[in-house]
Amino acid sequence: MARHIDPKCKLCRREGEKLYLKGDRCFTPKCSITRRSYAPGVHGPNSKTRPTQYGLQLREKQKAKNIYGIMERQFSNYFEKATKRIGDTGAFLVQLLEMRLDNIVFRSGLTKSRALARQLVTHGHITVNGKKVSVPSYQVKEGDIIGLDATIGNKVSDEDKIRLEKHQAPAWLRLEAKDVTAKVLHVPQGDELKQSFDPTKIVEFYSR
Repeated sequence: MARHIDPKCKLCRREGEKLYLKGDRCFTPKCSITRRSYAPGVHGPNSKTRPTQYGLQLREKQKAKNIYGIMERQFSNYFEKATKRIGDTGAFLVQLLEMRLDNIVFRSGLTKSRALARQLVTHGHITVNGKKVSVPSYQVKEGDIIGLDATIGNKVSDEDKIRLEKHQAPAWLRLEAKDVTAKVLHVPQGDELKQSFDPTKIVEFYSR
């Protein structure tokens, strides 16, 4: 299975902003985008490229892919599914991405990064309605309850429980810090779909 092997901080520097791919490190002075806020490569801060309309659309697509940690074929499949629905294709695309199991594990605060969430899912440590699910791209539905399996559920430290109590989950999720579970209240809509990338440009990219 294809996967990203480049340093995660390099992806943030390429986009020129924090994508929060490394958990706690992104909030410390060690964050690469804080230390070197220019694109990676031999030209470094001296690069003076002027992006075209195509280039801007491409960057938005790449940013979305990097944020959710998925590859091109899977991302284009999500777009194809979004186009088959009647309505705002960009909004449907973000909904499909947000309802991924690994994303919900991260959004709910059960892990500090999507990479760790993906690892827990693939190792079979995440349950949906009490049943183990090992597919990160699994589409969670309204009313589903996500939790940890008994293998690691009983090993959650007091520090992590305190962190969960302080975590502000999105309005469409309800986090139960004591039980270390999260419930999907509804599919994100409207302002709940706002991201650091522009889905409209992604739609324009694939509609060329």
